Amino acid sequence: MATFTKEMVENYADKLLIGLTEEENKMVLEEFEVIDREIDIVSKIEGIENIKPMTHPIDDFVCELREDEVEQAVTIEELLQNCDDVKEREVRVPKVVEE
Repeated sequence: MATFTKEMVENYADKLLIGLTEEENKMVLEEFEVIDREIDIVSKIEGIENIKPMTHPIDDFVCELREDEVEQAVTIEELLQNCDDVKEREVRVPKVVEE
């Protein structure tokens, strides 16, 4: 069983750009320990390798796709009537990135 370390958690946090405090790092490590223990318990269940994994928590789940319905579309010209600054068929917006 792989054990998570403080360095691993810090590395993952850095990669995810979420920077953790020492307290948060400790909390994450404690949660991973709980998860590791639970996975260890489940892996020891006799015959678990023969059980088909669930794909949905509801046994009789059926994915039904609906037909697309064509609706009356609003023209671009109508949409652009609500804009303050338009150039041709595009909306002008203020520049938000500083150089």
